[in-house]
Amino acid sequence: MERKIVVLGSWINEEHKRKIRMTAEQSGFTSSFFGDENEAKEAGALFDAEVVFGQALQAAAFSKALKWICIPSAGADMYMKPGALRSEELILTNSSGAYGATLAEHMVMQTLMLVRRMPEFEEGIRNRVFLPPREQTSVKDSRVTVLGAGDIGQCYARRIRAFEPKRIVAVNRSGKSAEEAFDSVIPWTELDRILPETDILAMSLPGTPETAGILSEHRIALLPETAYVINVGRGSAIDEAALVKALNEGRLAGAALDVMQHEPLPADDPLWEARNVILTPHVAGNMTIAYTKNKAVEMFCEDLENYAAGRPMRHIVNRKLGY
Repeated sequence: MERKIVVLGSWINEEHKRKIRMTAEQSGFTSSFFGDENEAKEAGALFDAEVVFGQALQAAAFSKALKWICIPSAGADMYMKPGALRSEELILTNSSGAYGATLAEHMVMQTLMLVRRMPEFEEGIRNRVFLPPREQTSVKDSRVTVLGAGDIGQCYARRIRAFEPKRIVAVNRSGKSAEEAFDSVIPWTELDRILPETDILAMSLPGTPETAGILSEHRIALLPETAYVINVGRGSAIDEAALVKALNEGRLAGAALDVMQHEPLPADDPLWEARNVILTPHVAGNMTIAYTKNKAVEMFCEDLENYAAGRPMRHIVNRKLGY
């Protein structure tokens, strides 16, 4: 019986197709390519596909032939919802490890914009007013806390290290990481202790029940009024109402958000008018740079070889943790 792979995504280029086809053939599979899941479904390609590389929520729920989905994103929270996966035995892998470079660059950009008070200067420029120089903070000698010590947090730490912060502390579930760019790593249970000693809080957490609301009103109040918050993980991690209130009352120096609780952000959302906030429309990651695209394909092909050979796969999502 023919073993089939369906690849979904308009970002897949000819070189990606060549690599996937070659790996598939060597592993005993045929491969077909579609722009998205709806296109593949209309062509009848999802009913007998054993493997799907792409976002395939419909196939995950109905296809009995499907044994493995590899999603080209790092976040897998959509697949953690009840009923999203047809079977507990369905293998789910992700592309965590492909996004560190692009997300870290975005976070560095946001960090520099905040400490250089760019929201204020940009507002002046929009109003055709040259604001006078004003006192600024600096990454140099600052205390950086990285909330989420995975690939994204590690990439950010390595890059922000070049600006000579006083220290970089990572916070994660285990309190452990091999990343040398962190000066220390502490568990989530010590988050309240480190927040008052934080000048820059950089968040890159996955969307899980554990991370939902982790930056609560109580924890926002623990941050110094000179602190900045950056979030590229999931909007659910922050109490947005409390964040807006803290910004507008001057109890927080600024924030940069690439993710929000509601996307697209409603036109009447208070975040639009919050003081010293930088908003970007969830563009820090996605398939925006060649490195991310190439790495995601490389990771899929690596696990395809492992899957076909019956070897352990490297990028399986832990469904208990949600990533």
